[in-house]
Amino acid sequence: METHEYAAGEITVIWQPKKCIHAGVCVKTLPKVYNPKERPWLKPENAAAEELKNQIDLCPSGALSYKFNKTI
Repeated sequence: METHEYAAGEITVIWQPKKCIHAGVCVKTLPKVYNPKERPWLKPENAAAEELKNQIDLCPSGALSYKFNKTI
């Protein structure tokens, strides 16, 4: 399945477009991160890792997920 990864600091946001149902929870919750009118539409550097994690946990389709990046 096609995935797009957007890394920022300690977290990488993973988006699977084919799973997305466009419920808009991401855009409503963190509009400074998710803007479908811009490219790239997802800018994880505009929020803290904890904010992103909390928002991604609300994604109804599971199209958004995350992984924590290893830090040295």
